[in-house]
Amino acid sequence: MNMEVRVPQLPESVADATLVAWHKKVGDAVARDENLADLETDKVVLEVPAPVAGVIQSLEITAGASVTSGQLLAVIVEQAGDAAPARAQAKAEAKKSGETKKAPAATAPAQSAAAPAPARDDGAGKLSPAARRLVDENRLAPQNIAGSGRDGRISKSDVAQHLQTAPQASPPAPAGARADQRVPMSRLRARIAQRLVEAQATAALLTTFNEVDMQALMALRGRYKETFEKRHGVRLGFTSFFAKACIEALRRFPVVNASVEGGDIVYHEYYDIGVAVSTDRGLIVPVLRDADRMDFAAIEKAVGGFAERARSGSITIEELTGGTFSITNGGVFGSLMSTPIVNAPQSAILGMHKIQERPVVVDGAVAVRPMMYLALTYDHRIIDGREAVQFLVAVKELLEDPSRLLLQV
Repeated sequence: MNMEVRVPQLPESVADATLVAWHKKVGDAVARDENLADLETDKVVLEVPAPVAGVIQSLEITAGASVTSGQLLAVIVEQAGDAAPARAQAKAEAKKSGETKKAPAATAPAQSAAAPAPARDDGAGKLSPAARRLVDENRLAPQNIAGSGRDGRISKSDVAQHLQTAPQASPPAPAGARADQRVPMSRLRARIAQRLVEAQATAALLTTFNEVDMQALMALRGRYKETFEKRHGVRLGFTSFFAKACIEALRRFPVVNASVEGGDIVYHEYYDIGVAVSTDRGLIVPVLRDADRMDFAAIEKAVGGFAERARSGSITIEELTGGTFSITNGGVFGSLMSTPIVNAPQSAILGMHKIQERPVVVDGAVAVRPMMYLALTYDHRIIDGREAVQFLVAVKELLEDPSRLLLQV
């Protein structure tokens, strides 16, 4: 029997998705729960599993098209057990056998010097006119592009997807010439751009700076990191310390943990901390729910899991939704100072930066210390400068004397 494959129910906040790529072609055998296609939403990439084992009869949507919940994607001819792979193999063998029989026995004389050379199998014959034009414009090799059409035919959307997921460096331009490469934005990148512009346009953003002496924290981490890893099975990083310090500071200054809804200020009596994670697709911010109830090990494990699943595309939309305050670490890329943008509808974000040894005055004498600049960007509509500065000073003091985190003083 035929089984329809439809777009799964998208989350309430997601109107549509883009079919990024097909992993199967018409006639291919598939196993139950094998991934057929990838759907990219504004936040995550969703997989479309095969509901049954069988053979792909048709693909109804081309790669690059927008789809909505419940839309028909493909039709599978259901097969029991290993019948699907066997049928696909038999079909391929029959096709090969038929081609052999069609070839005239006496039409293969020895090729003379004047005979034309056989055509190169470079994939060019499988290009649609629109795809050929895009391939020529971007100087691409057709044999490197996966075609989603019948018999591997390459469509314009296949070329666009190839440019998006595996852009190739163009050969050197002729002397005096200048070249451009146009690559369409991914849905995630377009959504990031939209949200950043909205944040700048709707909030009164201001950034205040301070610096923290990391010597005590680094010494504490160095003293216990091996024991911590053996005990909890996860490395002790700096993120858990910063999260704990921010939570304690948020308790002292609740407005930094608040948000604006219309003409109201909503004070959140819980601490859902977003932790920015960089991926090949763009920056996403998974959320530590009730982070105030988590210990250091739980925070480190959660953040590590977020990073791994975000880069593999398996993180869920629920994990990216909400949040009352965020932390971002540009220091891992070498940033010395920056002004992060608030992740709306939140009202503040803390920016961590590179730890760098600098001369500072300690007890009246110059000493070299590992220093980090901290940046707090906040919505000045509800957070006054006094509160923002005092919040950042509280974070600084907690980090410079980590015992305060245990005593909550």
